[in-house]
Amino acid sequence: MINYIELTNYIRKNINIEEEELKIVLSYFKAIKKGKNEILLSNGKNSQVSYFVKKGCLRFFYIDEEGRDITRYIAFENQFATEFVSFITNEPAKETIQVIEDSELLYITHDNFRHLMTIIPNWKDFYNIYLEKAYVNNAKRLISFTALDATERYKQLFKINPNIVKRLPNKIVASYINISQETLSRLKAKILL
Repeated sequence: MINYIELTNYIRKNINIEEEELKIVLSYFKAIKKGKNEILLSNGKNSQVSYFVKKGCLRFFYIDEEGRDITRYIAFENQFATEFVSFITNEPAKETIQVIEDSELLYITHDNFRHLMTIIPNWKDFYNIYLEKAYVNNAKRLISFTALDATERYKQLFKINPNIVKRLPNKIVASYINISQETLSRLKAKILL
């Protein structure tokens, strides 16, 4: 039997939903377990699945034109994650989704997600909130890259999401805040947070 407690709490925190409607929504989510370093989605493949992280961590990354590994998003417990551009447009993904820690995930297909919007009135509100959160997260990250230096980006990351610094390897942390591993090591030695 699948445990939906975390997902139920997440949904209820974001929208008002009747018990019967919630049961319908949950019936469309399936559970999977994935091991560390497994790839959920490869660059160039279509992303027609949205994940909810019950346990573990997912990383969204791409390789830039200079061959650098760039981490765009990291999802920990109680967060949704999908390669939105591909999920929405059905075009090939520009990013890869990698499992960073052994993970327990719930997932829903694009078609089922859309179907829920036709049968559960508040599911459209859920989708809008999901999109808004993704937009705000991306906008804040973009602004931090243009307005903050490396030290400020590291301090901000530690303040906003200390799990990234505490749980992930330096290579991923450095990639996420767009600095070299060497710079990150110097910052960590200089700033004892």
